[in-house]
Amino acid sequence: MRKVECAERPDWRATAEREGFAFHTIDGERYWDERGYYQFSEAQVSRDLEAPTLALHAMCLDAVARIVDSEALMARLAIPPAYFDLVRRSWKAGESHLYGRFDFSYDGHGPAKLIEANYDTPTSLYEAAAFQLIWLDEQVSRGVLAPHASQFNSIAQDLVRAFATYERQGTFHFSTIGGSVEDRGTTDFLRKMAEHAGISTRHIDLEDIGLDGQGRFVDLDGQPIRRLFKLHAWEHIFHEAFGQAIAGSGTCFVEPAWKALVSNKGILALLWEWYPGHPNLLPAYLDDDPTRPVPKGWVRKPYFSREGANVDIRTAQGERVFEDGPYTDAPYVLQAYAPLPKFADNYALVGSWVVGGLASGIGIREDATLITKDSARFVPHVVVD
Repeated sequence: MRKVECAERPDWRATAEREGFAFHTIDGERYWDERGYYQFSEAQVSRDLEAPTLALHAMCLDAVARIVDSEALMARLAIPPAYFDLVRRSWKAGESHLYGRFDFSYDGHGPAKLIEANYDTPTSLYEAAAFQLIWLDEQVSRGVLAPHASQFNSIAQDLVRAFATYERQGTFHFSTIGGSVEDRGTTDFLRKMAEHAGISTRHIDLEDIGLDGQGRFVDLDGQPIRRLFKLHAWEHIFHEAFGQAIAGSGTCFVEPAWKALVSNKGILALLWEWYPGHPNLLPAYLDDDPTRPVPKGWVRKPYFSREGANVDIRTAQGERVFEDGPYTDAPYVLQAYAPLPKFADNYALVGSWVVGGLASGIGIREDATLITKDSARFVPHVVVD
């Protein structure tokens, strides 16, 4: 694994606009950054990223099977008691899951270390699945990259395969909170993949979903919503009026409610408890006193933080790196510190995608600090031996 500087395509912004990549620049700052790329060998991908991704996915599913039969464990993961049955039933009924992303600290040497699992509402999907492939094809055709350069990236094809397992009759609604260009870009891409699988789709903003007299969720035309992909986290839904109507609505949710057990960082402590010493896991424990200073060589994280908010790092040398945020109303975990690799002035986080149970590809985000925030940039990758 190494970072290679290269010239950006002079027309990349026009290409992004043409392809519908509306959030390539955010608040005037580039989000997509092709002034360089990360290069991996085939062995690094297959041995250090693909295989651990599959192993960790299996471990997470095993963890869910154990947790749903224990109210104590669900409480430990901060699932509200009123939703224990919903979460349990969603697992016992075999409700299908679509996708997720493991975030790794990985420098090309030694095992990748799991930082967290984004298993309910992960974004950075379109740019990983589609736009970095467009970049690869164009850079190969222009002679910038070798003809045999490839990517670890079957995300789009695997999404189509995953959607093909769903019933094709009826409409599949896709929703996100209105006004977020990035979230809408994610759901529009997923809709396109579903349509490739022969499914009729429709977008609806979450705030436009209604409830009819029979307790069914309905769209703006009053039509029942039979299937709903919601880019809105279960930990929020559990505390909203919307959530109270789910059990009797008859709607199939994607992702299913059992994903709430994997998408919060409390799962990190359980995985370490059940798989101690696993090479891809970091020691992690429930933090029973989050008011005390973080010990050297550890990281404090709220169960439900996003984009690095409220993450508190104390390096082995005692340096503190902290990102403020709103996530102060849930438990915390302490996780052993595994520094992200630094390339020039940036720290790289590898996101490894799981789609329909398959290890499907990676996307890399860079940040100027050890905490990967919402201002991080997406950088493409290549695989070359």
